[in-house]
Amino acid sequence: MKSVLVTGAYGFLGRNIAKEFKKNGYYVSGIGHGKWHKDQYTMWGIDSWHESTITFEALLNIKQKFDIIVHCGGSGSVAFSRENPYEDYQKSVQSTISLLEYIRLQNQGCKFIYPSSPAVQGNLGNVPITEEMIEMPVSPYGFHKRIAEDLCLSYSRNFNIDIGIIRYFSIYGDGLQKQLLWDACKKINSLETVVFFGTGSETRDWIHVLDAVNLLYLFSQQLNGYQIINGGCGETTSINVIVNFLKELFDKQVSISFNGVTKEGDPLHFWADTTKASLIGWKPTVNLWDGLRSYVNYFRDLKHD
Repeated sequence: MKSVLVTGAYGFLGRNIAKEFKKNGYYVSGIGHGKWHKDQYTMWGIDSWHESTITFEALLNIKQKFDIIVHCGGSGSVAFSRENPYEDYQKSVQSTISLLEYIRLQNQGCKFIYPSSPAVQGNLGNVPITEEMIEMPVSPYGFHKRIAEDLCLSYSRNFNIDIGIIRYFSIYGDGLQKQLLWDACKKINSLETVVFFGTGSETRDWIHVLDAVNLLYLFSQQLNGYQIINGGCGETTSINVIVNFLKELFDKQVSISFNGVTKEGDPLHFWADTTKASLIGWKPTVNLWDGLRSYVNYFRDLKHD
C-alpha cells in the first residue's frame, strides 16, 4: 500500500487532503499540532497521528517511509506574519527544510508537495497571474513562502527530488473557521451594522476545498521533477459582491459598508491563470454560489454564543 505523510493534518486544508488520499487507497499519516483522539482523526482518513512540531528528529521517530509528503504545516496568515515574523519564519521555512533534509537523507524517492501562495509574487494588479510572473512580496508571509519555494527548487535541482508547488488562491468550504467568510457570517448573523476593511472592490479567486484537494492529488500522481501550478478557478469576484451575497442568504436587514482602510500586506487583487492546472486534466466542479450557500448552511448548523 502506498503511503503519504500530511503535515499540518489537523488544519482545514490538511485534513481534507488526508481524506482525499485515503479515498484513493493510501495509508495516511499525519503530523502537527492539535489534540486528536483516534475516533476523530480516523474520520478524516488518517491512520496514524503524531502530535509534534515538524522537525527532522520528529520525522525520524515516525519510523516509516513515505511515497509522498504533503507539507500543509505552517502559518497561513499575513496578519500573524506581521505580528510574529520570527515564529512565522520558523513555521514556514524551518519546517520546510527539515522535511527536505529528511527526504534527502532518509526517504529517497519520496515526492514532496508544497501548498504555497500567490503572496510570493507580490501585488501584480487585476490580471490573471501566471506562475512565471514575479514581483516583490508585500508581507513577511509572502517572503517566507518564497524562501520555502527557493529551498524546494534547490533540493530538486541539487538532490534530484520530485517537488511540486501549488500556489493556492482563496480556499474556502464547510469547516473553515477563519478568514473572510467566517468573519462575515459571524458579523451578519449577529449585528445590524457591519463594517469591513478595504473598499469592497478588492477581488479574489475562490476555489472550493474539494476542488483544491482533487487538484493536489492529480498533481501528485503526475509530478516529475520541479513543477509549479496555480490553484484557483480562473474567475475573480469582488469582496463587495461576496459579502452582499452572504447577506442575502441570511435574509437579514443588515447595513454593510467598507472603511476604505487596506490591511498591510494584502494585495488588492488575486486572479489565477489556470492553464497549467487544466493541462493535467483538472477543472473545478463546485460553483462558487453553490459553495457559499453550503457554507452558510454549515455556519447556521453550528452552535453560536
